[in-house]
Amino acid sequence: MKIEELRAKPAKELNILLQELREKERDLRFKISAKQMKNVRELRDIKKTIAKIFTVLNSKQSKPSNTKP
Repeated sequence: MKIEELRAKPAKELNILLQELREKERDLRFKISAKQMKNVRELRDIKKTIAKIFTVLNSKQSKPSNTKP
């Protein structure tokens, strides 16, 4: 998933996607350790997507709102 796609999504949707990817990462780790999966590259891609989501979430939290007092 590209970073532009992630930036377009709201924070709530990103948190849901993050939970899904973490579950998928956990399942892949178990499958790889049990030698049930040969495509270990998929785990790397999921980890990178999780890192991108954290980056977008942190930038959204640190960005000040445009409302004036």
